[in-house]
Amino acid sequence: MTGSPDREALGTLLRHVLELLDGDVAAVYADLGLADYRPRFSPLVRVLAADGPLAIRDLAARVGVTHSAASQSVAQMSRAGLVALTAGADARQRIVTLTDRAYALLPAIEVEWAATTTAMRQLDTDLPVPLADELCAVLAALRRRPLRDRIADTGLAARAPGQARPDGAG
Repeated sequence: MTGSPDREALGTLLRHVLELLDGDVAAVYADLGLADYRPRFSPLVRVLAADGPLAIRDLAARVGVTHSAASQSVAQMSRAGLVALTAGADARQRIVTLTDRAYALLPAIEVEWAATTTAMRQLDTDLPVPLADELCAVLAALRRRPLRDRIADTGLAARAPGQARPDGAG
């Protein structure tokens, strides 16, 4: 995408920013010879390196993503030979363990993480508010009051197409 999304299309704007950030980090990994490594793997790898094997649900909680998102990333990481999965105590539970390949890549992952952190701090100097601070503030505000509630406050009645309005007007 060469243009900028409509200012009011916030989801599109957020996805575009994420695509730009992740795309550039992925390009750095490709430059390092790690074309099959995705930026989304790093938080999981770093947690597993620090804490050892974890159930996907626990890994998701530690990283701050949904179980579904963690499960999808773990599946991709497994295909890339970065993690191994074993059955947990519960038949539904899967335990994620870093492979030797992941441990071998850990120094490059940590160097990239530090370089990206420094680059993000530099980006923050170009912004009115540091990006992470603003995103954390948005998350906190949405946890206090979800967007759905804010939309309901506009008077938009949630109804199926063709359904009569709650006030009987049609």
